[in-house]
Amino acid sequence: MLLLVKRAHEPFAGAWALPGGFVGIDENLETSALRELEEETGVTGVYLEQLHTSGEPDRDPRGRVISVAYYALTPSDRLHIHAASDAKAVAWFALEDLPPVAFDHEKIVNMAHRRLVAKLDYSTIAFQFMPEMFTLSELQAVYQIILGEELDKRNFRKGVLAMSCLEHTSERRRNGNHRPAQLYRLKSPGRVEFIK
Repeated sequence: MLLLVKRAHEPFAGAWALPGGFVGIDENLETSALRELEEETGVTGVYLEQLHTSGEPDRDPRGRVISVAYYALTPSDRLHIHAASDAKAVAWFALEDLPPVAFDHEKIVNMAHRRLVAKLDYSTIAFQFMPEMFTLSELQAVYQIILGEELDKRNFRKGVLAMSCLEHTSERRRNGNHRPAQLYRLKSPGRVEFIK
Protein backbone atom coordinates (compact mmCIF):
# COMPACT_ATOMS: atom_id res chain seq x y z
CA MET A 1 0.00 0.00 0.00
CA LEU A 2 1.16 3.49 -0.85
CA LEU A 3 0.28 6.59 1.15
CA LEU A 4 -0.71 9.63 -0.93
CA VAL A 5 -1.91 13.11 -0.03
CA LYS A 6 -4.47 15.21 -1.89
CA ARG A 7 -2.87 18.57 -2.60
CA ALA A 8 -4.61 21.62 -1.14
CA HIS A 9 -2.70 24.21 -3.18
CA GLU A 10 -1.55 24.86 -6.72
CA PRO A 11 0.11 23.51 -8.67
CA PHE A 12 -2.06 20.41 -9.02
CA ALA A 13 -4.56 21.44 -6.33
CA GLY A 14 -6.90 18.50 -5.69
CA ALA A 15 -4.52 15.97 -7.25
CA TRP A 16 -3.01 13.06 -5.39
CA ALA A 17 0.74 13.24 -4.76
CA LEU A 18 3.53 11.85 -2.66
CA PRO A 19 3.95 13.68 0.65
CA GLY A 20 6.69 16.28 0.46
CA GLY A 21 7.72 19.87 0.55
CA PHE A 22 10.63 22.25 0.70
CA VAL A 23 13.73 21.82 2.89
CA GLY A 24 13.99 24.31 5.74
CA ILE A 25 17.03 26.58 5.75
CA ASP A 26 18.39 24.91 8.90
CA GLU A 27 17.43 21.30 8.06
CA ASN A 28 19.30 18.41 6.56
CA LEU A 29 17.51 16.34 3.91
CA GLU A 30 16.44 13.44 6.13
CA THR A 31 15.11 15.73 8.87
CA SER A 32 13.13 17.61 6.25
CA ALA A 33 11.70 14.38 4.79
CA LEU A 34 10.60 13.16 8.23
CA ARG A 35 9.08 16.55 9.09
CA GLU A 36 7.13 16.78 5.83
CA LEU A 37 5.85 13.22 6.24
CA GLU A 38 4.60 13.99 9.73
CA GLU A 39 3.15 17.38 8.80
CA GLU A 40 1.18 16.06 5.83
CA THR A 41 0.15 12.60 7.06
CA GLY A 42 0.75 12.32 10.82
CA VAL A 43 3.13 9.39 10.23
CA THR A 44 6.19 9.13 12.50
CA GLY A 45 8.67 6.45 13.59
CA VAL A 46 9.37 4.99 10.15
CA TYR A 47 12.32 3.39 8.42
CA LEU A 48 13.50 5.99 5.90
CA GLU A 49 15.86 5.50 2.98
CA GLN A 50 16.96 7.91 0.29
CA LEU A 51 15.79 6.79 -3.14
CA HIS A 52 16.69 9.21 -5.92
CA THR A 53 17.40 12.80 -6.86
CA SER A 54 15.22 14.24 -9.65
CA GLY A 55 16.34 17.36 -11.44
CA GLU A 56 14.63 17.55 -14.82
CA PRO A 57 14.11 21.25 -15.64
CA ASP A 58 10.36 21.00 -16.34
CA ARG A 59 9.26 18.73 -13.48
CA ASP A 60 7.56 21.53 -11.51
CA PRO A 61 5.55 24.35 -13.15
CA ARG A 62 6.64 26.78 -10.39
CA GLY A 63 10.20 26.75 -11.66
CA ARG A 64 13.43 24.82 -11.26
CA VAL A 65 12.94 22.33 -8.40
CA ILE A 66 15.35 19.56 -7.51
CA SER A 67 13.78 16.82 -5.41
CA VAL A 68 15.42 14.21 -3.24
CA ALA A 69 12.95 11.33 -2.88
CA TYR A 70 12.88 9.02 0.11
CA TYR A 71 10.74 6.01 0.81
CA ALA A 72 9.47 5.15 4.25
CA LEU A 73 8.45 1.70 5.49
CA THR A 74 6.53 0.81 8.63
CA PRO A 75 4.13 -1.82 9.92
CA SER A 76 0.53 -0.75 9.36
CA ASP A 77 -0.34 -1.35 13.02
CA ARG A 78 1.83 1.66 13.96
CA LEU A 79 0.12 4.10 11.62
CA HIS A 80 -2.44 6.71 12.54
CA ILE A 81 -2.79 8.83 9.41
CA HIS A 82 -4.52 12.20 9.10
CA ALA A 83 -4.31 15.08 6.65
CA ALA A 84 -2.49 18.10 7.98
CA SER A 85 -0.90 21.40 6.83
CA ASP A 86 -1.13 21.67 3.05
CA ALA A 87 -2.89 18.33 2.41
CA LYS A 88 -6.67 18.15 1.90
CA ALA A 89 -6.78 14.40 2.45
CA VAL A 90 -4.52 11.40 2.95
CA ALA A 91 -5.29 7.85 1.84
CA TRP A 92 -3.80 4.44 1.14
CA PHE A 93 -3.72 3.08 -2.41
CA ALA A 94 -2.75 -0.31 -3.78
CA LEU A 95 0.19 -0.01 -6.14
CA GLU A 96 -1.79 -1.58 -8.96
CA ASP A 97 -4.71 0.82 -8.41
CA LEU A 98 -3.09 4.26 -8.11
CA PRO A 99 -5.00 7.37 -9.13
CA PRO A 100 -3.31 9.85 -11.49
CA VAL A 101 -0.60 11.63 -9.48
CA ALA A 102 0.91 15.11 -9.64
CA PHE A 103 4.31 16.14 -10.98
CA ASP A 104 6.57 13.20 -11.87
CA HIS A 105 5.44 11.20 -8.86
CA GLU A 106 4.38 8.15 -10.87
CA LYS A 107 7.99 7.81 -12.02
CA ILE A 108 9.20 8.07 -8.40
CA VAL A 109 6.65 5.48 -7.23
CA ASN A 110 7.76 3.03 -9.92
CA MET A 111 11.40 3.60 -9.04
CA ALA A 112 10.69 2.95 -5.34
CA HIS A 113 8.86 -0.25 -6.17
CA ARG A 114 11.72 -1.51 -8.34
CA ARG A 115 14.20 -0.70 -5.56
CA LEU A 116 12.12 -2.53 -2.98
CA VAL A 117 11.78 -5.61 -5.20
CA ALA A 118 15.54 -5.67 -5.83
CA LYS A 119 16.35 -5.33 -2.12
CA LEU A 120 14.17 -8.33 -1.23
CA ASP A 121 16.84 -10.54 -2.77
CA TYR A 122 19.76 -9.35 -0.64
CA SER A 123 18.39 -7.67 2.49
CA THR A 124 15.84 -7.86 5.27
CA ILE A 125 13.97 -4.78 3.96
CA ALA A 126 10.58 -6.56 3.94
CA PHE A 127 10.78 -7.05 7.70
CA GLN A 128 10.20 -3.30 8.13
CA PHE A 129 6.54 -3.95 7.29
CA MET A 130 6.10 -6.47 10.08
CA PRO A 131 4.67 -5.90 13.56
CA GLU A 132 6.77 -6.83 16.59
CA MET A 133 5.65 -10.47 16.37
CA PHE A 134 4.48 -12.22 13.21
CA THR A 135 4.04 -15.59 11.56
CA LEU A 136 6.06 -16.78 8.59
CA SER A 137 2.84 -16.84 6.55
CA GLU A 138 2.33 -13.14 7.28
CA LEU A 139 5.90 -12.41 6.22
CA GLN A 140 5.42 -14.47 3.05
CA ALA A 141 2.29 -12.43 2.26
CA VAL A 142 4.38 -9.23 2.39
CA TYR A 143 6.94 -10.68 -0.03
CA GLN A 144 4.16 -11.82 -2.37
CA ILE A 145 2.49 -8.41 -2.37
CA ILE A 146 5.77 -6.64 -3.16
CA LEU A 147 6.72 -9.14 -5.87
CA GLY A 148 3.21 -9.51 -7.26
CA GLU A 149 3.55 -13.29 -7.42
CA GLU A 150 2.96 -16.42 -5.35
CA LEU A 151 5.93 -18.04 -3.61
CA ASP A 152 6.43 -21.67 -2.70
CA LYS A 153 5.72 -21.95 1.04
CA ARG A 154 8.40 -24.55 1.82
CA ASN A 155 11.19 -22.79 -0.09
CA PHE A 156 10.23 -19.41 1.36
CA ARG A 157 10.34 -20.67 4.95
CA LYS A 158 13.63 -22.45 4.38
CA GLY A 159 15.19 -19.30 2.91
CA VAL A 160 13.90 -16.96 5.61
CA LEU A 161 14.96 -19.18 8.49
CA ALA A 162 18.43 -19.53 6.94
CA MET A 163 18.90 -15.75 7.27
CA SER A 164 19.39 -16.11 11.04
CA CYS A 165 17.77 -12.72 11.68
CA LEU A 166 14.66 -14.14 13.36
CA GLU A 167 14.05 -15.67 16.73
CA HIS A 168 10.97 -17.65 17.55
CA THR A 169 8.91 -16.67 20.54
CA SER A 170 7.04 -18.95 22.88
CA GLU A 171 3.78 -17.56 21.52
CA ARG A 172 1.47 -18.82 18.81
CA ARG A 173 -1.41 -17.31 16.84
CA ARG A 174 -4.44 -19.07 15.39
CA ASN A 175 -5.65 -17.86 11.99
CA GLY A 176 -8.91 -19.49 10.97
CA ASN A 177 -9.37 -23.25 11.44
CA HIS A 178 -5.67 -24.05 11.09
CA ARG A 179 -3.48 -25.06 13.97
CA PRO A 180 -1.81 -22.16 15.80
CA ALA A 181 1.24 -20.76 13.99
CA GLN A 182 4.57 -20.02 15.64
CA LEU A 183 5.25 -16.31 16.18
CA TYR A 184 8.66 -14.83 15.34
CA ARG A 185 10.36 -11.51 15.96
CA LEU A 186 13.43 -9.80 14.57
CA LYS A 187 16.68 -10.08 16.47
CA SER A 188 17.56 -6.49 15.45
CA PRO A 189 14.28 -4.62 14.89
CA GLY A 190 14.38 -1.33 13.01
CA ARG A 191 17.55 -2.24 11.13
CA VAL A 192 17.86 -3.53 7.57
CA GLU A 193 20.58 -6.14 7.25
CA PHE A 194 22.31 -7.35 4.12
CA ILE A 195 22.09 -11.12 3.74
CA LYS A 196 24.26 -11.81 0.68
